[in-house]
Amino acid sequence: MRRRNTTNKPYNIRKSGLKEKFIDRQILAIHKAIVEKLIISPELVNKSIERVEHLYQEGRMRHGTYLTWFCLLENIDDHAEFRKGVLEDSPRMNKLRRQTPLVGILNEDERTEALHKFACGETTLETML
Repeated sequence: MRRRNTTNKPYNIRKSGLKEKFIDRQILAIHKAIVEKLIISPELVNKSIERVEHLYQEGRMRHGTYLTWFCLLENIDDHAEFRKGVLEDSPRMNKLRRQTPLVGILNEDERTEALHKFACGETTLETML
């Protein structure tokens, strides 16, 4: 039987660690910018719905994930609920945002601006929600 290497480390590396929280904060910042751009540019919503449909048809998206993103995008007219749904602070939405179908919405400058503004400390996470 192989023995695990157990050294006395003063820290633990876990998925729920500081690094993961920072990554989730960056992804949330990008999604905040995506949400605002989708709200002011409704022509991008159809592109996003088509992407969700395409990923689901190819089998690259599970049914529950498909339903979540499809329902959110279909109900974008209720801006407050759309924001609340996409930016929800829950383990499930964190996981869904990490594999987002909302790609190609922001250009590189918009992504960089969102990261600097929301993920690097110009504002707090509470203000984003």
